[in-house]
Parts: sequence; C-alpha cells; structure tokens
Amino acid sequence: MDKYLIEGGKRLEGRVKISGAKNSALALMPAAILNGGKSIITNIPEVNDIFTMNKLLQHLGAELTFENHKLEIDTKNLVNTEAPYEHVKKMRASVYVLGPLLGRYGHAKVSLPGGCAWGPRPINLHLEAIKKLGAEVELEAGYIITKAKKLIGERIHFDISSVGATGNTMMAAVLAKGTTLISNAAIEPEITLLAEYLIKMGAKISGIGTANIEIEGVDNLKDVEIENIADRIEAGTLLITGMITKGSIEIEYKNITHLDAILAKIEETGTKIEYTNYGLKIDSRDLELKGVDVTTSIYPGFPTDMQAQWSALMSIAKGTSTVTDTIYHDRFSHVPELNRLGANIQVTNNSAVIRGVKGLKGAKVMSTDLRASASLVLAGLAAEGETEVLRIYHLDRGYQKIEDKLTQLGANIKRVSTTDY
Repeated sequence: MDKYLIEGGKRLEGRVKISGAKNSALALMPAAILNGGKSIITNIPEVNDIFTMNKLLQHLGAELTFENHKLEIDTKNLVNTEAPYEHVKKMRASVYVLGPLLGRYGHAKVSLPGGCAWGPRPINLHLEAIKKLGAEVELEAGYIITKAKKLIGERIHFDISSVGATGNTMMAAVLAKGTTLISNAAIEPEITLLAEYLIKMGAKISGIGTANIEIEGVDNLKDVEIENIADRIEAGTLLITGMITKGSIEIEYKNITHLDAILAKIEETGTKIEYTNYGLKIDSRDLELKGVDVTTSIYPGFPTDMQAQWSALMSIAKGTSTVTDTIYHDRFSHVPELNRLGANIQVTNNSAVIRGVKGLKGAKVMSTDLRASASLVLAGLAAEGETEVLRIYHLDRGYQKIEDKLTQLGANIKRVSTTDY
C-alpha cells in the first residue's frame, strides 16, 4: 500500500493538461456492448476505475486493447451476461452494464454495486425504469436479475435527477421497440457525451442536453469512434491547488462551460481568472481569499464531487463560510482529517461551517474516499511542514498520476510504500 509525503508551503505555478473524464468514460465503455462490434474511445484516463471496468468487460467476453489513452473494444463475441460480485464490488459504475446487456440480450445478472464508502446511493431508480420498459426484475442473493422478451418504449419520469439511472435507461432503450420518453433526465456533460456516442452508433435520440430525452428504438447499431471529454472535476481540483498555495495555475481544457459553477465561486473569492488559448488561468498570488458559501446541486450547479476540495480551500480563507451538500447528505468524512491539520470545521446535518484559520500544520491523515482524498492532498500542499496522506488507493481510482502533475507545478510530493493502514 502507498501513501503520500507532502512538504507543504510551496507556491504552485505553471500549466497542466487535464486528463480525460473518468465518469464519462465509465458510461461509454459498457455502451460498447450494444453494437456487437468495434468501438474506439480516445482520451481515456489511466486510473483504477477504468482498469476495473476493463476487467469486467473482458469477463463478459469483450476483446480490449488499451494503449496511449486509446481504448478499442470488440463486443462481437460476448460469452457472458453476468457481472459477478468480485468485479462489481469495487465500483458503483459497474452497474452501467445492466442496461446494455438487457437491451442486447434480453437478460442480465449484475451484482449490486460497491464503490466509495459513504452515503446511500440507491439503485431503485435504475430498476424502476427498466421495469417500465417491460423487464422483470428480481433481487436475489445480492444480485439484480433481469429478463425481457423484448423491451418496449415507455414514458419514464425520474423523481430525482440521476446520471446513472438516465444513462442506464438510455442504453436499455436504444434497441427497444417503439419510443421511450425520459423526463427529469440528467443533463450532465457525461450524459450528453453518452447520447452523442449512441447517436454515432446509429441510435435515434433527441433532446440531448435537456431534461426531456426521446429515444426511438432501432434494430441494430454500428461500429463507432469518439473522443472522451476532459475531466471537469480534475480541472476544478487543480485550479484549487493554485488558490490554496497562493499560486497561479493554467489548465489546458476545452469545455469551459462545464466549469461555470466552479468558476463563479472561484471569482467570488477574489481570485483572478484569465481565459487563454489553452483554456484558462487563475491567479491567487498576494491575495487574501474571501470565504464563499457553496451549496451543491445537480448540473449545472456546483458539483458534489468538488465540495470536499472547496472545504479544504475555505479552511484558510478569510471569515466564515458554509458548505452544504444537497446531493449526498453525509459526505463529510474528510472533515475530521482536515481538522487534524488545524482546520476549524463543524458539521451539522448536511452542512459544514468553516471558520478560516491563518494556516494549517502538517500531520498524518487518512483518506476515506476519492474526493475526500483530494481535499487532504490540497490541505497538505498548503500546510506548514510534512503531511502524510494514507490510503491513497482511493485517489488512484479517479486521478491519473496526480503526484506527477503536482510535481510539475512545483509541489514537493512523493509516493512511498507503507505498512500503515
């Protein structure tokens, strides 16, 4: 097992390229099941969640090559429609194989998913949607067992906007008979890209980027190639490394509008933003950051996947700020660890009240999930002295060689083996 040793207090400066988005890639990859042929996806990050999905697809019988961020998937000769516990337990996105398997084969057996160790993230929205499409669904011994002679298009409304449920329903519906109408669909960039990918395969989908999606089922889909989008959460995280170290960071990032909610809050702190030929640049040098409240919400609001990093930043900002998570009410496992570094944060229900301190001091801290881990690295970069961050395997799920990018920007961070747990 590895840990990070971080010598804090160094100003980070420079330009860095943002990796491909893990979350969008994890939807595109299982969608390749649908065409029963070849799919090529470029700009795929080399992170553990991607490797986990690769292993799951190979278990199903897919042939894969993954090199230089280019993933080629051939699903012509799938031999299995069961996604077992040993493959699914590590990552919630594994449930994305449910819709494609059911759509193509009319049956699937998928273990209930795992992933980050916080919060109830129920699967019922996925299951109710595929039931409406005509599938029989049973839960047995920790597995979702589904079957249908033929999925039939239907009107589906989600009480809660859900990226996972929207994606799974779209993938199940593209080969269904008739028309499926999804209302209160998720509008995240990851869903937009998935829809564009399916259309390139030959699916008939309208309403992309809106909360009302219409899918007219087709009989067959074809080979496809698409470029993955860049990771908006990595972009936001790296921008905050510049802010929390009183530095100046430029990111290479095309889809600036994906960052609108994050950039609006960054500007409120007093940080300067400059749009460049590569993407954008923030400058927090010689600046006393202002405390700024955030409330997470579904896209295009402030992302829940950025609230831990924002909490770390606010811990050294002037005044008192509040971070409220309306998506996952108990996503605050990072708070006790930030407080070990000298932060002053109190959590009540789904809100953290953060009273800014003059500085943080290095200590040994423990990661508990992917984004919490990122917040501890950010705090360690700003802290005086050495910070040890344990259990960084959480970070490896979603950030591609983050220590290399931080070193490139001037950080003193090392990955070392440890027996600490």
